[in-house]
Amino acid sequence: MGTVSLFIPCTVDFMMPRVGIATVRLLRKLGIEPCYHEQQTCCGQPALNAGYLDQARKAAKHFIDTFGDDDVIVSPSGSCVAMVKYHYPELLGGEPVWCRRAEDLSARVFELSQYIVDILGIDDVGASFNGTVTYHESCQILRRLGVSRQPKALIEKVQGTTFVPMEQADMCCGFGGEFSVRYNFISEEMVREKAGYYLKSGADLLIVSEPGCLLNIAGYLSRNNPEKTALHLAEFLAGPETDENT
Repeated sequence: MGTVSLFIPCTVDFMMPRVGIATVRLLRKLGIEPCYHEQQTCCGQPALNAGYLDQARKAAKHFIDTFGDDDVIVSPSGSCVAMVKYHYPELLGGEPVWCRRAEDLSARVFELSQYIVDILGIDDVGASFNGTVTYHESCQILRRLGVSRQPKALIEKVQGTTFVPMEQADMCCGFGGEFSVRYNFISEEMVREKAGYYLKSGADLLIVSEPGCLLNIAGYLSRNNPEKTALHLAEFLAGPETDENT
């Protein structure tokens, strides 16, 4: 199978390390012992979104140098995966050697559910949850990576779980990185709508695959509907931590 490396995005590293820990536990549960490069840094997406192309290129080159020899790179963040797969070759298009390295790397980077379902060929990870669950379709994962079937296939195989569709599941939650900062009033209305659709679904739990979306939706819920919960897919599939699996 070769070397499987784990890329942990900034949002997870700084704000929700539990998602990274759950990702490791899940992969180990599936027989994968992921490698973690301590020298990894931001993929450069915030710099690109802000228009700082030189800084984004610097981050891209560092990422390529860090992960370039790995057979597979897996991340619990689809937006970071999209950055590496599609924006790196564009950013480095004027530098042929770096562009070729970026294109070579792009074929080996996967969002977590994509890797489990499409590469490992697994849809039942042996998880259990007694209740109803719905799913938010994050913009980058759905529209840039084309990943939608995979997370839902994993959720539907969880023992004791009933999956219920959510109205406007593919509607943006309002995070959008810089968007939620620059246009915070619009973002607040968008996440309010998203939370409303979750409540309307009647589900006990909302599953999200993108850390940014999770940060936004879970933050809104904690302020306005603290009885409701949103979890990253990795947390849901890995299950609660115990002394045996920490």
